[in-house]
Formats: sequence, structure tokens, C-alpha cells
Amino acid sequence: MGIFKVIPFFSYLLLANLTIFLLKGNNAPDLLNAIIFQMSLFSGATFNLSVNGLFLILGAVFLFIEIIKSTRTNNASIIDHMLSSLVFIGFLVVFIVMPGAASETYFVLMLMSLIDFIAGFTITITSARKDFSLSNEL
Repeated sequence: MGIFKVIPFFSYLLLANLTIFLLKGNNAPDLLNAIIFQMSLFSGATFNLSVNGLFLILGAVFLFIEIIKSTRTNNASIIDHMLSSLVFIGFLVVFIVMPGAASETYFVLMLMSLIDFIAGFTITITSARKDFSLSNEL
């Protein structure tokens, strides 16, 4: 369980996307646009959830989890922040280099990873300042 406290959740999304891009090549958009869930609504419209949509949902959930994780002020959080920076760099390199990554979905996931990276350091520094100022008052 301890390893999950350090490894950024966005690394799983990066690895999943990278695997799809490497295995499917030019056919990656077909797989990412595939419908995995369909539901008829009362309005008569049909709601379709694609693999891209699932990745965005997971990205939002992972961003929430990562922001909660960034409130810790222990040594594991420093490693987590360093790994988050590497994950963002991985997203950026894949976005620039791989043709399959040139999509809005992947770009949004990359931005979520950037927000995780920046928010992690910002929240940790703010929490550490509050801890430091409280210890000085005692």
C-alpha cells in the first residue's frame, strides 16, 4: 500500500495512453473513440461514453486524489512531487513526439498533470509554512 502513496496516479494514464499509441499506431484514434457505454436518456437523446471520455473522467478523479495527497508534509510527498514532474514531462514528450497524442483529450490530460505538478508543490509549501508558523508560536 505504501508504494501507491508515492506513485502519481497520472502515471497510470500516461502508461495506458502510451501503450495504446505504441500498439495501435495510426489506429489509436479508432480505439480511443470507441464507445464503451451507451444509455438512452428520458429526453430521447443517447449518452455515449468513449474511451477518451473514460480517460477524462479518470483524469478528474486522479487530479482530486493527487491534490488530497499533496496536503501531506512528509518525505514521501517530496518523492511524489518529483515523480509528478517526471510524469508531466512524459506527457509533454509524448504529446510532442507521437502523432496519436495530438488530440484534445490527451492535451487535457497533460494539462491535468501540469495542474497536479504545480498544485502539489504550492499546497505542500503552503502547508509547510503553516506548520512552521504554528511551531514558532508555541
